[in-house]
Amino acid sequence: MIRTELDAAGINDLGLRTAYRRCRQIAAENGRTYFLATRLLAPDQRPAVHALYAFARYADDILDEFNHELDARARGDRLQRLSDEFFAGGEHHDHPVLAAVADTVRRYRIPADLFEDFLASMRMDLTVTDYPDRAALNRYMRGSAEVIGLQMLPVLGTVVDTEEAAPYAAALGQAFQLTNFLRDVDEDLMRNRIYLPADELAAHGVDRDLMLWCHTQRRTDARVRSALAAQHEITREIYRFAADGIAMLAPRSRPCVATAFTLYSEILDCIEDSDFSVFSHRATVGTTRRLQVAGGALFRSWRIRRRVGAA
Repeated sequence: MIRTELDAAGINDLGLRTAYRRCRQIAAENGRTYFLATRLLAPDQRPAVHALYAFARYADDILDEFNHELDARARGDRLQRLSDEFFAGGEHHDHPVLAAVADTVRRYRIPADLFEDFLASMRMDLTVTDYPDRAALNRYMRGSAEVIGLQMLPVLGTVVDTEEAAPYAAALGQAFQLTNFLRDVDEDLMRNRIYLPADELAAHGVDRDLMLWCHTQRRTDARVRSALAAQHEITREIYRFAADGIAMLAPRSRPCVATAFTLYSEILDCIEDSDFSVFSHRATVGTTRRLQVAGGALFRSWRIRRRVGAA
Protein backbone atom coordinates (compact mmCIF):
# COMPACT_ATOMS: atom_id res chain seq x y z
CA MET A 1 0.00 0.00 0.00
CA ILE A 2 2.78 2.45 0.91
CA ARG A 3 4.61 1.59 -2.31
CA THR A 4 1.40 2.18 -4.28
CA GLU A 5 1.02 5.65 -2.73
CA LEU A 6 4.60 6.62 -3.44
CA ASP A 7 4.46 5.30 -7.00
CA ALA A 8 1.17 7.10 -7.64
CA ALA A 9 2.70 10.36 -6.38
CA GLY A 10 5.72 9.92 -8.65
CA ILE A 11 8.16 9.74 -5.72
CA ASN A 12 10.98 7.62 -7.12
CA ASP A 13 14.07 8.77 -5.23
CA LEU A 14 14.98 6.12 -2.64
CA GLY A 15 15.88 8.68 0.02
CA LEU A 16 12.62 10.54 -0.42
CA ARG A 17 10.64 7.32 -0.36
CA THR A 18 12.19 6.54 3.03
CA ALA A 19 11.42 10.06 4.24
CA TYR A 20 7.78 9.86 3.21
CA ARG A 21 7.44 6.44 4.81
CA ARG A 22 8.60 7.95 8.09
CA CYS A 23 6.03 10.73 7.80
CA ARG A 24 3.30 8.21 7.16
CA GLN A 25 4.35 6.32 10.27
CA ILE A 26 4.20 9.50 12.37
CA ALA A 27 0.71 10.28 11.08
CA ALA A 28 -0.52 6.74 11.74
CA GLU A 29 0.86 6.67 15.28
CA ASN A 30 -0.23 10.11 16.42
CA GLY A 31 -3.36 11.21 14.57
CA ARG A 32 -5.98 8.46 14.54
CA THR A 33 -8.86 10.52 13.17
CA TYR A 34 -6.57 12.46 10.84
CA PHE A 35 -4.90 9.32 9.46
CA LEU A 36 -8.24 7.58 9.00
CA ALA A 37 -9.48 10.53 6.96
CA THR A 38 -6.36 10.54 4.76
CA ARG A 39 -7.15 6.97 3.72
CA LEU A 40 -10.06 8.48 1.77
CA LEU A 41 -7.75 10.56 -0.43
CA ALA A 42 -6.42 9.30 -3.73
CA PRO A 43 -3.11 7.44 -3.28
CA ASP A 44 -1.11 10.17 -5.02
CA GLN A 45 -2.35 12.79 -2.49
CA ARG A 46 -1.56 10.90 0.69
CA PRO A 47 2.24 11.24 0.91
CA ALA A 48 2.05 15.04 0.80
CA VAL A 49 -0.63 15.14 3.49
CA HIS A 50 1.43 12.80 5.68
CA ALA A 51 4.47 15.06 5.23
CA LEU A 52 2.55 18.19 6.24
CA TYR A 53 1.17 16.45 9.30
CA ALA A 54 4.57 15.10 10.33
CA PHE A 55 6.17 18.55 10.11
CA ALA A 56 3.47 20.08 12.32
CA ARG A 57 3.72 17.19 14.75
CA TYR A 58 7.51 17.43 14.92
CA ALA A 59 7.34 21.12 15.85
CA ASP A 60 4.56 20.49 18.37
CA ASP A 61 6.58 17.73 20.03
CA ILE A 62 9.46 20.15 20.60
CA LEU A 63 7.07 22.27 22.66
CA ASP A 64 5.34 19.50 24.60
CA GLU A 65 8.03 16.83 24.91
CA PHE A 66 7.99 15.50 28.46
CA ASN A 67 11.56 16.39 29.42
CA HIS A 68 12.07 18.54 32.51
CA GLU A 69 15.63 19.34 31.45
CA LEU A 70 14.35 21.25 28.42
CA ASP A 71 13.34 24.73 29.56
CA ALA A 72 11.60 27.30 27.38
CA ARG A 73 14.92 28.65 26.10
CA ALA A 74 16.17 25.20 25.10
CA ARG A 75 12.90 24.41 23.35
CA GLY A 76 13.07 27.78 21.62
CA ASP A 77 16.58 27.00 20.41
CA ARG A 78 15.42 23.66 19.00
CA LEU A 79 12.47 25.30 17.29
CA GLN A 80 14.77 27.94 15.81
CA ARG A 81 17.10 25.24 14.46
CA LEU A 82 14.11 23.55 12.84
CA SER A 83 13.10 26.85 11.25
CA ASP A 84 16.65 27.61 10.08
CA GLU A 85 17.01 24.17 8.52
CA PHE A 86 13.64 24.35 6.81
CA PHE A 87 14.16 27.78 5.26
CA ALA A 88 17.78 27.03 4.31
CA GLY A 89 16.47 24.81 1.54
CA GLY A 90 18.36 21.81 0.22
CA GLU A 91 17.55 18.13 0.28
CA HIS A 92 17.72 17.53 4.08
CA HIS A 93 19.10 14.02 3.66
CA ASP A 94 19.70 13.69 7.41
CA HIS A 95 16.18 14.77 8.44
CA PRO A 96 13.38 12.67 6.90
CA VAL A 97 10.51 14.94 7.98
CA LEU A 98 12.16 18.04 6.53
CA ALA A 99 13.14 16.16 3.38
CA ALA A 100 9.55 15.07 2.76
CA VAL A 101 7.89 18.39 3.58
CA ALA A 102 10.42 20.35 1.49
CA ASP A 103 9.66 18.06 -1.44
CA THR A 104 5.92 18.55 -0.88
CA VAL A 105 6.34 22.34 -0.82
CA ARG A 106 8.19 22.22 -4.14
CA ARG A 107 5.74 19.85 -5.79
CA TYR A 108 2.63 21.79 -4.82
CA ARG A 109 4.14 25.28 -4.68
CA ILE A 110 2.89 25.86 -1.15
CA PRO A 111 3.72 29.44 -0.07
CA ALA A 112 6.61 29.66 2.41
CA ASP A 113 4.86 32.35 4.47
CA LEU A 114 2.37 29.73 5.67
CA PHE A 115 5.24 27.95 7.40
CA GLU A 116 6.56 31.22 8.78
CA ASP A 117 3.18 31.89 10.36
CA PHE A 118 3.02 28.36 11.71
CA LEU A 119 6.42 28.55 13.38
CA ALA A 120 5.61 32.00 14.78
CA SER A 121 2.61 30.55 16.60
CA MET A 122 4.69 27.64 17.85
CA ARG A 123 7.10 30.17 19.39
CA MET A 124 4.17 31.83 21.14
CA ASP A 125 3.54 28.60 23.02
CA LEU A 126 6.93 28.98 24.67
CA THR A 127 5.92 32.12 26.57
CA VAL A 128 2.20 32.83 26.18
CA THR A 129 -0.06 31.05 28.65
CA ASP A 130 -3.29 33.09 28.37
CA TYR A 131 -5.11 35.06 25.68
CA PRO A 132 -6.83 38.25 26.86
CA ASP A 133 -9.42 38.36 24.07
CA ARG A 134 -10.62 36.74 20.83
CA ALA A 135 -8.32 38.90 18.68
CA ALA A 136 -5.26 37.64 20.55
CA LEU A 137 -6.40 34.03 20.27
CA ASN A 138 -7.11 34.49 16.56
CA ARG A 139 -3.57 35.75 16.02
CA TYR A 140 -2.28 32.55 17.56
CA MET A 141 -4.69 30.38 15.57
CA ARG A 142 -3.67 32.02 12.32
CA GLY A 143 -0.40 30.10 12.48
CA SER A 144 -1.44 27.11 14.56
CA ALA A 145 -4.65 26.19 12.74
CA GLU A 146 -5.66 28.30 9.76
CA VAL A 147 -2.43 27.82 7.83
CA ILE A 148 -2.79 24.03 8.15
CA GLY A 149 -5.95 24.21 6.05
CA LEU A 150 -4.27 26.58 3.62
CA GLN A 151 -1.22 24.31 3.24
CA MET A 152 -3.58 21.47 2.36
CA LEU A 153 -5.50 23.32 -0.37
CA PRO A 154 -2.96 22.82 -3.20
CA VAL A 155 -2.86 19.09 -2.41
CA LEU A 156 -6.62 18.72 -2.20
CA GLY A 157 -7.34 20.82 -5.28
CA THR A 158 -10.31 23.12 -5.83
CA VAL A 159 -12.99 23.72 -8.46
CA VAL A 160 -12.86 27.47 -7.79
CA ASP A 161 -9.99 29.90 -7.50
CA THR A 162 -7.80 29.04 -4.53
CA GLU A 163 -8.35 32.53 -3.13
CA GLU A 164 -12.11 31.92 -3.02
CA ALA A 165 -11.74 28.62 -1.15
CA ALA A 166 -9.04 29.87 1.23
CA PRO A 167 -11.30 31.51 3.90
CA TYR A 168 -13.28 28.27 4.24
CA ALA A 169 -10.15 26.13 4.52
CA ALA A 170 -8.78 28.49 7.16
CA ALA A 171 -12.08 28.40 9.07
CA LEU A 172 -12.13 24.61 9.06
CA GLY A 173 -8.64 24.50 10.55
CA GLN A 174 -9.79 26.96 13.20
CA ALA A 175 -12.93 24.94 13.97
CA PHE A 176 -10.89 21.76 14.44
CA GLN A 177 -8.48 23.51 16.79
CA LEU A 178 -11.22 25.16 18.84
CA THR A 179 -12.75 21.70 19.23
CA ASN A 180 -9.42 20.47 20.57
CA PHE A 181 -9.21 23.45 22.94
CA LEU A 182 -12.61 22.62 24.42
CA ARG A 183 -11.87 18.91 24.67
CA ASP A 184 -8.42 19.44 26.17
CA VAL A 185 -9.15 22.26 28.65
CA ASP A 186 -7.95 20.16 31.58
CA GLU A 187 -4.85 18.82 29.83
CA ASP A 188 -3.84 22.28 28.62
CA LEU A 189 -4.38 23.71 32.09
CA MET A 190 -1.82 21.25 33.44
CA ARG A 191 0.61 22.67 30.88
CA ASN A 192 -0.16 26.12 32.30
CA ARG A 193 -2.08 27.13 29.17
CA ILE A 194 -5.63 28.35 28.65
CA TYR A 195 -6.64 28.60 25.00
CA LEU A 196 -9.92 30.43 25.59
CA PRO A 197 -10.33 34.24 25.59
CA ALA A 198 -9.98 35.53 29.17
CA ASP A 199 -12.50 38.33 28.72
CA GLU A 200 -15.15 35.93 27.42
CA LEU A 201 -14.54 33.58 30.36
CA ALA A 202 -14.68 36.52 32.79
CA ALA A 203 -18.13 37.45 31.44
CA HIS A 204 -19.32 34.22 33.09
CA GLY A 205 -17.34 34.76 36.29
CA VAL A 206 -14.55 32.37 35.28
CA ASP A 207 -10.82 32.84 35.84
CA ARG A 208 -7.76 30.59 36.06
CA ASP A 209 -8.25 29.93 39.79
CA LEU A 210 -11.78 28.65 39.25
CA MET A 211 -10.63 26.38 36.42
CA LEU A 212 -7.85 25.02 38.64
CA TRP A 213 -10.52 24.31 41.25
CA CYS A 214 -12.46 22.36 38.63
CA HIS A 215 -9.33 20.34 37.86
CA THR A 216 -8.74 19.54 41.53
CA GLN A 217 -12.38 18.58 42.12
CA ARG A 218 -12.67 16.76 38.77
CA ARG A 219 -15.97 18.48 38.08
CA THR A 220 -17.24 21.48 36.13
CA ASP A 221 -18.49 24.46 38.10
CA ALA A 222 -21.76 25.93 36.81
CA ARG A 223 -20.02 29.17 35.80
CA VAL A 224 -17.38 27.26 33.86
CA ARG A 225 -20.08 25.17 32.22
CA SER A 226 -21.84 28.33 31.06
CA ALA A 227 -18.58 29.75 29.69
CA LEU A 228 -17.75 26.53 27.86
CA ALA A 229 -21.26 26.37 26.38
CA ALA A 230 -20.74 29.87 24.95
CA GLN A 231 -17.40 28.80 23.44
CA HIS A 232 -19.11 25.72 22.07
CA GLU A 233 -21.67 27.84 20.19
CA ILE A 234 -18.95 30.08 18.72
CA THR A 235 -17.17 26.97 17.46
CA ARG A 236 -20.41 25.61 15.99
CA GLU A 237 -20.86 28.84 14.05
CA ILE A 238 -17.39 28.49 12.55
CA TYR A 239 -18.21 24.91 11.50
CA ARG A 240 -21.37 26.19 9.79
CA PHE A 241 -19.34 28.69 7.79
CA ALA A 242 -16.57 26.20 6.93
CA ALA A 243 -19.07 23.60 5.68
CA ASP A 244 -19.75 25.66 2.56
CA GLY A 245 -16.12 25.22 1.50
CA ILE A 246 -16.32 21.46 1.04
CA ALA A 247 -18.14 21.81 -2.29
CA MET A 248 -15.30 24.09 -3.48
CA LEU A 249 -12.79 21.24 -3.23
CA ALA A 250 -11.92 18.86 -6.04
CA PRO A 251 -14.55 16.06 -6.00
CA ARG A 252 -12.02 13.36 -5.13
CA SER A 253 -11.02 15.28 -1.98
CA ARG A 254 -14.50 15.96 -0.63
CA PRO A 255 -15.13 12.57 1.08
CA CYS A 256 -11.92 12.94 3.10
CA VAL A 257 -12.63 16.48 4.29
CA ALA A 258 -16.31 15.73 4.89
CA THR A 259 -15.33 12.77 7.06
CA ALA A 260 -12.91 14.86 9.12
CA PHE A 261 -15.62 17.54 9.39
CA THR A 262 -18.16 15.01 10.66
CA LEU A 263 -15.88 13.28 13.15
CA TYR A 264 -14.47 16.47 14.64
CA SER A 265 -17.90 18.08 14.92
CA GLU A 266 -19.09 14.93 16.69
CA ILE A 267 -16.33 15.43 19.27
CA LEU A 268 -18.05 18.75 19.87
CA ASP A 269 -21.34 16.85 20.26
CA CYS A 270 -19.72 14.54 22.81
CA ILE A 271 -18.49 17.50 24.85
CA GLU A 272 -22.01 18.94 24.95
CA ASP A 273 -23.60 15.54 25.66
CA SER A 274 -21.30 15.14 28.68
CA ASP A 275 -22.62 18.46 30.02
CA PHE A 276 -19.12 19.88 29.55
CA SER A 277 -17.50 17.46 31.98
CA VAL A 278 -14.10 18.16 30.45
CA PHE A 279 -12.30 17.94 33.81
CA SER A 280 -13.29 14.33 34.45
CA HIS A 281 -13.03 12.66 31.06
CA ARG A 282 -11.86 13.28 27.50
CA ALA A 283 -14.53 13.40 24.81
CA THR A 284 -13.91 10.96 21.97
CA VAL A 285 -15.81 9.46 19.07
CA GLY A 286 -15.90 5.68 19.40
CA THR A 287 -14.08 3.37 17.01
CA THR A 288 -17.33 1.87 15.70
CA ARG A 289 -18.69 5.29 14.80
CA ARG A 290 -15.41 6.41 13.22
CA LEU A 291 -15.33 3.30 11.04
CA GLN A 292 -19.00 3.73 10.14
CA VAL A 293 -18.46 7.29 8.91
CA ALA A 294 -15.22 6.41 7.15
CA GLY A 295 -16.72 3.31 5.54
CA GLY A 296 -19.48 5.27 3.81
CA ALA A 297 -17.00 7.91 2.70
CA LEU A 298 -14.61 5.27 1.40
CA PHE A 299 -17.30 3.96 -0.95
CA ARG A 300 -18.09 7.49 -2.17
CA SER A 301 -14.40 8.19 -2.65
CA TRP A 302 -13.93 4.99 -4.65
CA ARG A 303 -16.91 5.81 -6.89
CA ILE A 304 -15.64 9.34 -7.57
CA ARG A 305 -12.13 8.15 -8.46
CA ARG A 306 -13.53 5.38 -10.63
CA ARG A 307 -15.79 7.84 -12.47
CA VAL A 308 -12.95 10.32 -12.98
CA GLY A 309 -10.67 7.55 -14.17
CA ALA A 310 -13.24 6.38 -16.70
CA ALA A 311 -13.85 9.88 -18.03
